[in-house]
Amino acid sequence: MTDGVYVGRAGADGVRNQGWLLGHFMPPGSLLHSDAVEVKWGVHPPGDRRAAWAVRETRTALLVLIRGAFDIELRDRTVVLREPGDYVVWGPGHDHSWRAGDVETVVLTVRWPSVPGWRLPVYSELQETDARR
Repeated sequence: MTDGVYVGRAGADGVRNQGWLLGHFMPPGSLLHSDAVEVKWGVHPPGDRRAAWAVRETRTALLVLIRGAFDIELRDRTVVLREPGDYVVWGPGHDHSWRAGDVETVVLTVRWPSVPGWRLPVYSELQETDARR
C-alpha cells in the first residue's frame, strides 16, 4: 500500500486479528491504523458466546447484523437482531456480552474511539491462563 488505498477481503483479513480490520492495534503508519475508530468483521459459529462480559466500557459501538441471528446482552435487556440490517448502538457505561444464533452469523462492528487495552484474550490465551492456575 503506497498510494493511500488498501483493498482487502474482510473474512480473510479479519482472521489475522480476531476479526478486527481497523484500529489502534494495526501497524502504525498503515492506512488501517486509527485512534479514532475500530472496525470488525465478526464471523461466529452457531451458538458462539462472548468469553466474558465487557465492563467499564468507555466507547460507543454500532453492531450491524449481516447474516444469521445475534443477541446483544446488556445488563437491563437483551437486544435481538434477526433480519439482515438490524442494528444496535450502545454508548459508554453499558456492560455487554453477546450470543450468536443457531446458524453461522456475520456481524459488522464499529467502535469509537479506538482505545488501547480493550481486548478480551483469545480462547487459547484463556486456556493457557487456566493451565497456569
